Amino acid sequence: MSARRVAALLVAGLALVAFAMWIASQRHLERATLAGDLVLPDLERHVNTVTEVGLRKGDGTRTTLKKDSAGWSVGERGWPADPGKVRKLLLDLGALNIVEEKTRLPANYPQLGVQDVSSPKATGTRIEVISPARTWALIVGKSSGAKSGYVRVANASQSLLAAPLLTVDADPKGWLDRALIDLAPERVRRVEERPTEGAAFSATRDSKEQTDFTVTPVPKGRELTGPGAAGPISGSVSSLTFDNVGKAGAAATPKAAHALFRTFDGLEVDVAGRKDGTRSLVTLSTHATAKQAEAEAQRLNARLGGWEFEIPDYKYAAIFRPLEDLLKKPPEPVRKTTEATAPGKASVPGKDSPPDNASPPDTPE
Repeated sequence: MSARRVAALLVAGLALVAFAMWIASQRHLERATLAGDLVLPDLERHVNTVTEVGLRKGDGTRTTLKKDSAGWSVGERGWPADPGKVRKLLLDLGALNIVEEKTRLPANYPQLGVQDVSSPKATGTRIEVISPARTWALIVGKSSGAKSGYVRVANASQSLLAAPLLTVDADPKGWLDRALIDLAPERVRRVEERPTEGAAFSATRDSKEQTDFTVTPVPKGRELTGPGAAGPISGSVSSLTFDNVGKAGAAATPKAAHALFRTFDGLEVDVAGRKDGTRSLVTLSTHATAKQAEAEAQRLNARLGGWEFEIPDYKYAAIFRPLEDLLKKPPEPVRKTTEATAPGKASVPGKDSPPDNASPPDTPE
C-alpha cells in the first residue's frame, strides 16, 4: 500500500472520529436543555441589575416597567409600580425551568399560545427583561394546569412546558401601586359633605373617644337612623385604593362633589369626586392647620397632586354619602277616605242601593 493511500485513509479516519465527537457533543447539548434546566440562563444571577421589563401582546396592549433611584414605575402611567409584583415576576422568570420540550413547528404554536406577538391574533405575551449586560426575551403562552405553562424563548424554534406557571398582564393598570391614602377613622374629627345634588351637611365629634358623630343640619321633622349613622363616613378613606390613574385636567370640575375630612391633629383632606359614565373619579388635596401635620400634608400633596384616580363605585358611594341615607324614612302620609268608603257609615236604602224586594225592570217582548 502506497504512502499516499495510507495518508488518505488516516485523514478519512480522523475525519470520522471528529464527526463522531461532534455528534456526541450535539447529543450532550440536547440533553443539557431537557428537564430541570433554566429557560433563561443567567437571569437568576442578574435579577438585581434589571432596569426595565417590557410586556406586549398582539392586540397592541403593552406595559413598560422602569427602575430608577426612586424604584419601579409604570411608564405608560408615570405612576409607581407595585414593587412586590415586579419582584415576583423577575424571580419566577429567573427560576423558570424546563419540564419538557414541545413542538418546533410554527404551525402548532397557536395551540400553545406561543406564536410571535407581531400577529394581532396572537394570544401570548412577550416579555423582555433588560439589564446593562444583556436582554432576555420570552413569549408566555397558555397554562397547563396550576403549576406550569407553555413558553418559547423569542427567536427560538423550540417551545417548552415550563414551571413555575407565569401569570403576566400587559395592561398597565395591572402593575400599578394602588395604595392611595390611609386616613385612620379614629383621627377624623369632622367631615363636611358638599354634594352636587341634595343637602350639604357636616358630621362632628368632640373627642376620639366619642364614637358617634353629630350631624347638622337635620331637616325638621326627620331623625337619624341611629346614633352611629354617620360613623362609616369617617372610615371611607382608610386604606383607600384605586383601580386606575391618569393626569388630572388643568381646570377643576365645576360640579364636583366634595368631602372634606378634618383630623384632630390638624390635617385636612379634601376629596373631590365626579362621575364619568360608569367611572367614579376623585382628586385629593391636603392642607395642614397645625405644625405637626405639615410634613404629612406636604408628602401627600407631592404624591397625589395633579392626578385623578378611578376608585371602586362602592368606595365612591361611601365617601360621598348623601344626607338622605343617614335619615329614617319619613312616615307615609295618611290617605284621605271618601264619604262612600268611610268606616261606620251605613248606606241608605233606596238611595245608595236598591231595596231587597225590588223586582227587575220589565223587558220588552
